[in-house]
Amino acid sequence: MQSLNEIIFNAIYGLSHRSFLLDGFGALLARYFPYLIGAAGIAFLFLAKDSRVRLLQIFEGALSVILSRGIITTVFRAFYHHPRPFDFYNFKSLIPESGYSFPSGHMTFLFALVATVFFINRRWGIYLGTASFVVGIARIFAGVHWPWDILGGAVVGILSGVVIHLLVAPYYRKLSESGNEPNLQI
Repeated sequence: MQSLNEIIFNAIYGLSHRSFLLDGFGALLARYFPYLIGAAGIAFLFLAKDSRVRLLQIFEGALSVILSRGIITTVFRAFYHHPRPFDFYNFKSLIPESGYSFPSGHMTFLFALVATVFFINRRWGIYLGTASFVVGIARIFAGVHWPWDILGGAVVGILSGVVIHLLVAPYYRKLSESGNEPNLQI
């Protein structure tokens, strides 16, 4: 009997290998779109007019990403060795990938950045979050992640962003009290 994880994976991955164009588009989204989203998120952190606010936003984003991708994902994968779908089912994925699959490193990185941007500007956080979700679906379509890998990565990224924001929020308040108005939704 298949698990829910396998059923969802097979439904999404089952759409691949039917069209050269769809496979190419899915591979493009899975492999290169994360760089575009990451660049947009990082660029957004540089938009604050006040240099101290800008530095704090960059610091918050960097800490969120380091915690989620650099620490939590690395530690989790050291103890939990979950094979990727192409290893489990023994097929060739649409894009190259290696290592263990849970949690998705792409999702931990992107959603930590999304959480940081969301606290600064909800609209742009939602835009980047939606784009990151599309990348997650594309990575399942490409055969390199299970649905739970994507969900787990998103949860780790968001929680990391929230924790770091709670730690950094008092510094935004200090800047606000000194006459520098950070445009944050704390």
